[in-house]
Amino acid sequence: MIKKGWNRNEMAQKVALDIPDGVYVNLGIGMPELVADYVPEGREVIYHTENGLLGMGPAPEVGKEDPELINAGKKSITSIKGACFFHHADSFTMIRGRHIDICVLGALQVSQRGDLANWSTGEPGAVPSVGGAMDLVAGVKTILVITQHTTKTGKSKIVESCTYPLTGKAVVDCIYTNLAIIDVKPDGLYVREMAPGICFDDLQKITDAKLNRYEQ
Repeated sequence: MIKKGWNRNEMAQKVALDIPDGVYVNLGIGMPELVADYVPEGREVIYHTENGLLGMGPAPEVGKEDPELINAGKKSITSIKGACFFHHADSFTMIRGRHIDICVLGALQVSQRGDLANWSTGEPGAVPSVGGAMDLVAGVKTILVITQHTTKTGKSKIVESCTYPLTGKAVVDCIYTNLAIIDVKPDGLYVREMAPGICFDDLQKITDAKLNRYEQ
């Protein structure tokens, strides 16, 4: 059987490969957290979490969790040598002051202009969960999105215009899905890489926004 697409870990690995050495990175809750497991050897990446830590380490071994050491998603973490703890307000000052280089977030929808909707569907009864996302997209220099290409019901998450409440307008720089890596440019979406078993025409059919190819 021919493999089609990337799994969640392979998607996270693709993101990690695009994070350069020596940068400060904030990872959103959920799939973005996987990126920390795939930083290429030889690169130093300093992870920031908005609840007040610069120098977040990997998840602790089972049984060695510190209940007072958690990330913004309330998951147990560790700290690396030289890590720094600070007040929640100082953490957001770092974000708003553009001192964080890259943020990796999940998405409900991303538009062809780079608009991001990732906190609510706006439907009656939907539980909103914006967290620090609006501050992050406004203050972080580069925004990467990692998400499945379609919803569980097959609807495209990459759309011409977002229909859900926005987190930020024209803030996304690159989209990593289970089917492709797509750069967001001022003149539209450009497919940089496709997953195994995926061709451009099939990708376009299940994407509700115009895709472009780079010139060879």
